[in-house]
Amino acid sequence: MEKKILVETSARHVHVTQETLEVLFGKGHQLEARKMLSQPGQFASTDKVTVLGFNKKDPNGPRPSLAFSILGPVRKENQVEVSFTDARTLGISAPVRESGDIKGSAKCTIVGPCGEVDLEEGVIVAKRHIHMTPEDAKEFGVENGQIVKVLVKTNGRTTIFDDTVIRVSEKYALAMHIDTDECNAAAAFGEVYGEIVK
Repeated sequence: MEKKILVETSARHVHVTQETLEVLFGKGHQLEARKMLSQPGQFASTDKVTVLGFNKKDPNGPRPSLAFSILGPVRKENQVEVSFTDARTLGISAPVRESGDIKGSAKCTIVGPCGEVDLEEGVIVAKRHIHMTPEDAKEFGVENGQIVKVLVKTNGRTTIFDDTVIRVSEKYALAMHIDTDECNAAAAFGEVYGEIVK
């Protein structure tokens, strides 16, 4: 019997540098954990920001916006992760990318209580992926960067997710991440598990 993988839904969120954090929230501001996440050391912070997109019908009109949580800890680069539905709401054409691959991606503005930051790139739709340790990868017979299919059985919307990338690191814990659009399409609500299919 194939080992199961916990499938988690990753809602829209922002990763920021310390420099950006201080522009948004003031000098010396530090992220505080509101909720620890499945990946070791990662957390949803108590801080929220507004992300501004672009008014395509009236460039001089009000810019569309959505509220985003900031995930911690701070990173070396700013990154805004959205679903395609979020991107459409914001008037942004965001590419599907692995986390960290932001070169040439979409623009936006991040607004906090103390200031705002214009990003020339950084908005992506995260490519669905599975976090694994090297031991997990060996057990599943896969390797870092490999593309696999994952069967997710749900009530009335069982789905096979192709184009799922394997990400291997000692720092990871076993979990698959999909976005809210993918979750809704597969009715992957609550505690849901998937299995890699050959």
